[in-house]
Amino acid sequence: MTTVVLEVDPQLYQLLQAAAAAHHLSLEEECRRRLAGEERPSRYLQALVAELRADDQQRRASRS
Repeated sequence: MTTVVLEVDPQLYQLLQAAAAAHHLSLEEECRRRLAGEERPSRYLQALVAELRADDQQRRASRS
């Protein structure tokens, strides 16, 4: 399994923590819920996912 380390704006982190607590979820579960589209799409998270996918594609291309 790959480990991903993210640098998150402190204010966004606090908002995610508050949302997770409000939904009785862990921080990871809240992020997954948002990424799954169960919440209004976050432009920040969508951009992050796009960046991670591009990095992954570039890494795979360099291995070939």
